[in-house]
Amino acid sequence: MLKCLLLCSLALAGRAELSEEEGVLVLTKSNFDEALGSHPNILVEFYAPWCGHCKALAPEYAKAAGMLKATGSEVRLGKVDATEETDLASKYGVQGYPTIKFFKGGASETPRDYSAGRQAEDIVSWLKKRTGPAVNTLADVTEAESLIADNEVAVIGFFKDAASADAEVFGRAAEVTDDIPFAITSDDAVFSKFDVSKDGIVLFKKFDEGRNTFDGEVSKENILAFVKANQLPLVIEFTEQTAPKIFGGEIKSHILLFLPKAASDFLDKMDEFKEAAKGFKGQILFIFIDSDLDDNQRILEFFGLKKAECPAIRLITLEDEMTKYKPENDAITAESIVEFCTLFTDGKLKPHLMSQDVPEDGDKTPVRVLVGKNFEEVVFDPTKNVFVEFYAPWCGHCKQIAPIWEKLGEKYMDSDDIIVAKMDSTANEIESVKVHSFPTLKFFPAGDEHKVIDYNGERTLEGFSKFLDSGGKEGGAPAEDEDDLDSEGLEDVDGQDEDSEGEDDDGHDEL
Repeated sequence: MLKCLLLCSLALAGRAELSEEEGVLVLTKSNFDEALGSHPNILVEFYAPWCGHCKALAPEYAKAAGMLKATGSEVRLGKVDATEETDLASKYGVQGYPTIKFFKGGASETPRDYSAGRQAEDIVSWLKKRTGPAVNTLADVTEAESLIADNEVAVIGFFKDAASADAEVFGRAAEVTDDIPFAITSDDAVFSKFDVSKDGIVLFKKFDEGRNTFDGEVSKENILAFVKANQLPLVIEFTEQTAPKIFGGEIKSHILLFLPKAASDFLDKMDEFKEAAKGFKGQILFIFIDSDLDDNQRILEFFGLKKAECPAIRLITLEDEMTKYKPENDAITAESIVEFCTLFTDGKLKPHLMSQDVPEDGDKTPVRVLVGKNFEEVVFDPTKNVFVEFYAPWCGHCKQIAPIWEKLGEKYMDSDDIIVAKMDSTANEIESVKVHSFPTLKFFPAGDEHKVIDYNGERTLEGFSKFLDSGGKEGGAPAEDEDDLDSEGLEDVDGQDEDSEGEDDDGHDEL
């Protein structure tokens, strides 16, 4: 008996304590696996104490934890300070803050990325969908009305026979839909209440027309397409709360209306924008951005816009390469917007590439100043070897390299065949070279082949010089302090802050 008690005491002593803050488990490397073992369904936020998005999420996250506890749910919420628990952050691929992952089934299972909004209700709804049945059964009108009242969007399958082939297809579609509740009913009173006379599927929503009725052939693919086309408002405002829905959705073509809410004709222009949106549901996401808000200024900058130039329309594709488009017609009418979107969907638009004006004395300085309009003329000159720094004015690593780059320019200023150059990639874009991080260093050797060589060596005057003198053949040792910079260019439009305050740990700033 004594031996048993001693063994139990040792086992308990070996377990790290699971402390809580406002109902949220505080997780560390020492107790993480224990938490996953004790709570097979747990949502974990990897955060940074200084991150603005994390601070905004904190009260909603705690509220969601309380809501789950109040309903007796076994699902728990946890949080990890990723700036302290760097091993955990690295293990789970954390690259921005907050990163939220759902662990279902313990430590052996691969976690799933959280993909819904950042209000408490969004969090709870998403978790219920992940842990409960894919389709709930509605027994009466009260249950149906509650489902519709409690959710921004809900899908109900009206099937007289809940075991019919169409009902089974409906269930399979529900299994792969992340954040929208699906329910099924066979109750005559529910059919009557919602004016449904025969088997069918209805999407209920708290915006636009209020409901949409599925009218195609019942297949998993068609149901999912129907939900995708109708689950978001015709026009969705970009905010911190809506960002996850905007950037986490399947629609990767977005048209943006930059318009100040305070404008006297705000409602008129929004009506025109909404009217145009009706013909592109499921193809293009229509997004409104309040151009007066300080938080949105970096988005304007990303598109080369200033407040004074708004209202304005831009279109962007968020595929592997972000491509921007600008309408030739500045008029914000339903007709002009439909024409612009139709040209895009028909593949008849050319990308819009930003460029500053060619500086008058850009070729008189030690470091040649390049812009979009003169880039290819300079770097593809067959008689010149051109070494270019692609930078961003706000990039910390670019500021560190600036004096070294200036000395390099001075060293080769009198060279007949070497040009040291730089280009502000936040204000200039080129089709032949895609820049994803700052600083990006590329060498364009002389000749007619238009070759491009990436520089990954030491960021020292000696390293740069050795690289140039060898014609781009000796890059030196790999750089030790590179930073990736994806979120910086859109000022966290995906709802995340960078890995550190202004800079990442690998020596590049994200674009």
